[in-house]
Amino acid sequence: MSDSKQQVLDFIEAWNRLDYDAIYAAMADDIFYHNIPMEPCVGIDAVRAFFEGSGMGSDGAEWIVHHIVAEGDTVLTERTDKFRINGQWIAIRVMGTFEMREGKIAKWRDYFDLAEFQNQMAAAMGAAAS
Repeated sequence: MSDSKQQVLDFIEAWNRLDYDAIYAAMADDIFYHNIPMEPCVGIDAVRAFFEGSGMGSDGAEWIVHHIVAEGDTVLTERTDKFRINGQWIAIRVMGTFEMREGKIAKWRDYFDLAEFQNQMAAAMGAAAS
């Protein structure tokens, strides 16, 4: 297994543990993160602000990797990212691209259906209000 592929799998496992220290440590300081179709974040501080300000309030995560392929420093993933919010699981289908530099994630792009995510978030938030 390539080092880049293993580093991305380790990053995904950090998400599954919600180990934010390990999550941020896996990223380059000047990371470019684009959660497409949302606005991109540039730099570790912007990425932190994005996750801390998302309002998701996730207390559980399970990222399921269906396929992963590495070519040099580029790793492609097909995943289902699950998050537990207000006791309810939401699941988002994701295609992700990671570009590694010196053992860190330098560029990370995730492609997903924003409407699918928003519908599930609305249901999770509605459950909390009930």
